[in-house]
Amino acid sequence: MTEHSQWIWYPGDYEIWLHQKASVLRQYRGYICPPSWRLDAAYTSVKFRRKYVLADPAELILSAQGEFVALLDSDMTPIPYKRNTVTSIRLPAGEHTLSINVYNDREIPALYTAGAGIDSGNGWEVTALNGSWLPAAHWNFDEIEQPPQAFPFSYQERDPVSAEQRDGGELIDFGRETFGYVEFHDVKGNGGIQLYYGESREEALAGQLAETFDVLDVDGSVEQVWRTPVTRAFRYIHIKTNDDVEWGSVKHRYEFLPMDQRGSFHSSDGRLNDIWELSAHTLQLNMREFLYDGMKRDRWVWSGDANLGFLINNYVFFEQDVTKRTLIALRGKNPVDIHINTIMDYTFYWFLSCYDYYLYTGDLTFIRTNYANMLSLMEFCLNRRNEKGMMEGYPEDWVFVDWAAMERRGALTAEQLLLCRSIETVVYFAGELEDDRNERKFAALAGELRERIFQTFWDEERGAFLHGEWNEELQRDILKYPSMFGVRFGYLNAAQREAVKTGVLMNESVQKIITPFMRFFELEALCELGEEEHVLSEIRNYWGGMIDLGATSFWEEYDPNLPPELQYDMYGDKYRKSLAHAWGAAPIYLIGKYILGVQPVEAGYSRYKVEPKQGVLEWMEGKVPTPRGDIALYMDNDRIVMTTCASGVGTLVFGSEGLPEASEGKLTPLGDNRYELLLEKPDYTYEIKLNH
Repeated sequence: MTEHSQWIWYPGDYEIWLHQKASVLRQYRGYICPPSWRLDAAYTSVKFRRKYVLADPAELILSAQGEFVALLDSDMTPIPYKRNTVTSIRLPAGEHTLSINVYNDREIPALYTAGAGIDSGNGWEVTALNGSWLPAAHWNFDEIEQPPQAFPFSYQERDPVSAEQRDGGELIDFGRETFGYVEFHDVKGNGGIQLYYGESREEALAGQLAETFDVLDVDGSVEQVWRTPVTRAFRYIHIKTNDDVEWGSVKHRYEFLPMDQRGSFHSSDGRLNDIWELSAHTLQLNMREFLYDGMKRDRWVWSGDANLGFLINNYVFFEQDVTKRTLIALRGKNPVDIHINTIMDYTFYWFLSCYDYYLYTGDLTFIRTNYANMLSLMEFCLNRRNEKGMMEGYPEDWVFVDWAAMERRGALTAEQLLLCRSIETVVYFAGELEDDRNERKFAALAGELRERIFQTFWDEERGAFLHGEWNEELQRDILKYPSMFGVRFGYLNAAQREAVKTGVLMNESVQKIITPFMRFFELEALCELGEEEHVLSEIRNYWGGMIDLGATSFWEEYDPNLPPELQYDMYGDKYRKSLAHAWGAAPIYLIGKYILGVQPVEAGYSRYKVEPKQGVLEWMEGKVPTPRGDIALYMDNDRIVMTTCASGVGTLVFGSEGLPEASEGKLTPLGDNRYELLLEKPDYTYEIKLNH
């Protein structure tokens, strides 16, 4: 086979099919838990085509995932082939169009060809028989013997770190949160092995109150490895047996997506270092076929969770295939008849995630491919506005925002801000794709909405956004969410920013945020407002508080005011809380963007800024991955040493009480003892001596 051939399929079908399969893996105490939203399916019948020119007849080797028929030009007589997994057809010389129809109602219809100058991959088109042809899609399935029937995970064998006899069984500990199968070796006797899984020790010892458990029926007279039928998330397992069953050893087959950890962070603060590393482990557990929320309970694709996970990923793994698969799966297929995950704000997070993906990668091809889906999703949103042009939840909608108590009826200010930013995202992409008509249309809508938001909800006297409007009546509660988004989206002027910082975000009388989900946005807003030192203190206390309670990955929710015995309660159940939740990895993003200070200014880091936060740590060093290579930084009180990525133009901004000295380039004074250095050389190490 040629090295250029790949399995190809209809764009988006692999991601949507995989999402459908993965979404029903969640179990709760032995019962399947399908998600509460529509699961779209791949097309079952598609047609591939490719034009070719041959001087002489040639053999084309091919395989299809599904039943297929090959046709030449407009002739409806099939080209003969042998019915086996891999076959070949003889193509006549001349200029022709080869068409191959593939049908499969269990996996995605897919095709692999090699030879005759028409290897499958670029150049092939596909249609769902709906009147339009698109470039065929492909991803990392390069071998004809390995069609896209299963996701290509990697595996490692791991042993428990400890075991003890407890409550009529053996409690084993793998040392930290993990995921995969459990295997028993050298089994003797016949009967059942009961496994009760726990992210915490308490959950594993809770018997059938544990969220997940398995019963393995074994016959020890047969020499084989006895493996659990499904993958599980756990740290602890309480193992019990009935009848006469013994085993020699128990092992864990860890299942994971191999990724390079390109980002790093080390500093003079050991607690921050531990938090960063635990955050990386937490995110890595949840980056698989898609970016999941948590590995024990849901294993679902939630748009709000993913929005945070994407941003965190940009500062540690920069694994963008996961991001693309997740965005495609979340969007699903047309027609749109309900919000993503049924949650109004999660639809808006999808738009924001598309923007972030493009900003960090510069991948306009992905945006172009999904642009029509952006437009149709936005039209769905605009058709659900009230008479004032604002979004309200329909009866079938879930208006989430956060888990805290709040009024969710009517037009919430936070939702209008998210809608406005989503419309601006469409404006931006319309401009990038030279869609002038939609750029003008949506720019006008965004401008009108932003003006209306401030006219309706901004309280000048209190220096804050009101919560919302319900039944023609303003809801005058002051909550943090709209202020956080107003700062995040750059909607506030200098006076308004100062007002919300002191009067809302740092005001102890305003309702506190307890989920890492919204703590992400809260601390990001405070960083934007110059409170990085305060944010580091919050990270040490909040995320460090989970470590103090024994966390080996970060949680879905943490309330420092609760006693330890109540920390695992959530959703009305004793052990429902996820203890390995992707949004819990937020410190990586906050440290990478605001402490190391690295962020793209233009798409794909074609221009970028490095503005390390000085004075908050004795020293720090780290790497931030980009599509152009890594950016490395070291800083202490005397010097800054940074290495640029392979291309792109950067700007280093820093402070120095004395006159600084740069090893290369011209320093530009900015005032207030601030300086700027243009980073024009690729893969080059600049050194700045401070305070000289």
